[in-house]
Parts: sequence; structure tokens; C-alpha cells
Amino acid sequence: MNRVQTKDPYRVYIQTSFLSQLFFTLIFTVNLLYHVQIVGLSPLQLVLVGTVLELTVFLFEIPTGVVSDLKSRKLSIIIGYFLIGIGFIIEGLFPYFITVLLAQVAWGIGYTFTSGSQQAWIADEIGEERASIAFIRGARAGNLGQVIAIPLSILMGYFVLNLPIVVGGFSMIGLTVYLIFFMKEENFKPLAKGERTSSWGSMKDNLGKIISYSKASLIIRVLFLIALFVGFYSEGFDRLWMSHFLEVSNLSNLGNEQLVVTMGGLQFIVVFVSFAALHLINRTTIHKNLNHIYVVLLVGSLLILMSLVGFAFSTYVVGLLVFYIIIQVTRQVMYPLEDIWLNKIIPDSSTRATFFSVKGQVDAIGQIGGGPVIGLVASGFTVKIAILVSAVLLTPVLFLYKVIVKKSKE
Repeated sequence: MNRVQTKDPYRVYIQTSFLSQLFFTLIFTVNLLYHVQIVGLSPLQLVLVGTVLELTVFLFEIPTGVVSDLKSRKLSIIIGYFLIGIGFIIEGLFPYFITVLLAQVAWGIGYTFTSGSQQAWIADEIGEERASIAFIRGARAGNLGQVIAIPLSILMGYFVLNLPIVVGGFSMIGLTVYLIFFMKEENFKPLAKGERTSSWGSMKDNLGKIISYSKASLIIRVLFLIALFVGFYSEGFDRLWMSHFLEVSNLSNLGNEQLVVTMGGLQFIVVFVSFAALHLINRTTIHKNLNHIYVVLLVGSLLILMSLVGFAFSTYVVGLLVFYIIIQVTRQVMYPLEDIWLNKIIPDSSTRATFFSVKGQVDAIGQIGGGPVIGLVASGFTVKIAILVSAVLLTPVLFLYKVIVKKSKE
């Protein structure tokens, strides 16, 4: 492969999607099991870990988005992956509640540097229409990375449970080195020195634009509301599903080695089915039509809601497996469609990264508000009831998507 081909933004975006998901999956295949079995976190502590992460995202999402819009998308992404790597190295090496919390701060800040910046960078470099295709194919490449990572994570975790977390952290730092040499940024135009204000002034200006656009657009307002309610429901489920699964299935009596294989196998199924689903989506024209995207997102949200209820009430392993797989696959299909939706309705490309960051911050607000509530319900009642409450918190999303579908037909 020659130098030009290697530095082609489209190729670099796909390769970065592949590598980042490979490293994330290496970590997350065993991460929650590590929290439960090695660190010994309670249901409330599990949710608090997530709350600290989301609070960090909330505080840093917009400032880092402004860095991306004002300074450099490339610089923001490189800083982000470096901090993510540092966070996971800390988490994997020191199995204590306080160090896990500190790790969330480090990799949470790193996440905000990458959130929105990658989408904005690729849209600037190759154009909006081609970027829509890149989002779908990037998601597919990420799924391929997950397929490869899960067996590796199982193999490493079988012998030392925290090893995949540490290796994944160092690999993230390696990804930053790759991006330094192969990621180019030619179409991004930061403000000239004479036009620049302070970072806080730029933040205020960008936020002012977004507030103005939101007031003028029902679709943008509804999009942010959906992100809020998705945040409300998702934190509790993401942190507590394994505790519920192990409790109902009685698999908690197994050794860590068997649990790693079992949980890794489950994640492998999710990734394989997600890859097939994204392949089918890519072969259709859904990603080219906003109306079709709205309908798919509405159906996906309904499917997740019903599966949450089913997961909570299931008393057999098969039921738990089926409903968990449906939830996770549906979410994997919805993510790139949500990115395409937001990318298509942003009226000003100069605020693209900040728009994505604001959406991420709204989601974080939802998780900060919903997570502790779900954790208290789990501690005061049962994890089953907590998951049912998560389903209730997702319900308004169905109404909001119906409003968008109706509006799009006018």
C-alpha cells in the first residue's frame, strides 16, 4: 500500500474504527466481570462507577468539543485515545474501588476528546454524503474488530482476568502513535488569529449557535430529548445486567475462568449478529433517507423496551440470553444511524464537533440522573425491579420518535 492510500481519510477512519473497537472489546469483554468478581463492587458501587464516568463526560464534553472545532480535530482525537489508554491501565493494574473511580475520570476525559471529533473530522475531509457511508462501514469494521478481540480477551482473561484491560490500555496508546503518522487533516479551517477569542468565548459562541438552531428546529430539540431519556435508561442496565444474569442463571458459582468463557461467548454472539445486521443495513438505502432512519430508530426503541421487560422477568438462561442479545444488537444498529441523523441536520459545519459533543453531554446528564436512581432501587429492592424501572424511563422515547415520524411526513 503506498503512502497516499495509507493516508486516505476514508481508509484511516475505517482502520481507526476497527482498531478502537478491537481494543475496547478486548477490555470490555471482561471489564464488568472484573468489577464484580475481582474488585467486588456492589450494585450501588457499580452504578456509581458509571455515574462518575458520565459526570466526567458531562463536565468535559463541550470544552473538548470546542478544542476540536477551534484547534484541530486530529489533535483532539490523539489526546483522547491517549487518555483512554491511561485510564484503562490504571483500572486494570489497581483493583480497588477508588482507583476504578479515578480511572473513569481519566478515560472519561479522553472519550470527550474523541466524541464528535471523529465524526466531524471525516465529514470535513470527505464530505457529508460519503461520510454517511463511512459511518455504516466504520461500524461494520468495528464489529469485525470485536469479533477478533473477543477470543483474544477470553484467552488472556482465562489465565489473568485483568490482563485484557491492561493490554487494551497500552494498545490505545499505540493507536495514538498510528494516528500521529497516518491521520491527515487538510479541510479543517480553524479561525484566523485575529478572529479568535478565548476558548470560553468560542464555547459561548458555539453554544449560542446551537441554542439558536434548537429553538428554530423541532427535530433538533427532539433529538436532544431522546438522548436525555436514552441516558436515563441505559446506565442502570449497562451496569446491572451481569449481576441480574448471574443471579438468575446461578452461574455466579462458576470459577472466573468459566465465567470469562461464558461471558465472552455471549459477547461474541452479539458482535456476530450485529455485524450481519449492519451488513444488511449497508446493502439498503436506509442511511440515505431521514424518514427511513426515523422509522428504524422508532422500531428499534420499541424492541429494546420490550426486551428490557423480558430480560427482567426471564427465569431461564435461554430467555436471558435472547433478550440481552436483542437489546445489544439493536443498539449497535441504531448508533451509526443516529450519527447519520445528526450529521445531516447540522446547519453549520463549523459547529459540527460541538453539536456531537452537546448530544453526548445530554446523554451524560441522563445517565447522571438515572444511574444513581437505578442503583438505589437495586439496593433497596432488587436488580430485577431496577431493570424494569430502566424500561419505564425509556418509554418517552417512543412518543418522541412518533412526533418526528409525523413531522417528517408533513
